[in-house]
Amino acid sequence: MINQMVLSREIEWIGYESKKRMLQVEFIVGGVYQYHGVPENVYEDFLKADSYCGFFETYIKGKYPYRKVR
Repeated sequence: MINQMVLSREIEWIGYESKKRMLQVEFIVGGVYQYHGVPENVYEDFLKADSYCGFFETYIKGKYPYRKVR
């Protein structure tokens, strides 16, 4: 998995595993979640976003199945 630390008020790390099309998001408060079936271009756009929280709310939250891992 590729992990990228980000500067955000809510998100600390973003990770992606291309073989599984799995996005992992670690929140500063609230734990770590894995989102399944996420295309690689969505992950790449997430890393380029002006607002990580805004991108997450618009393009990821509620769009992909997920599970909390910690």
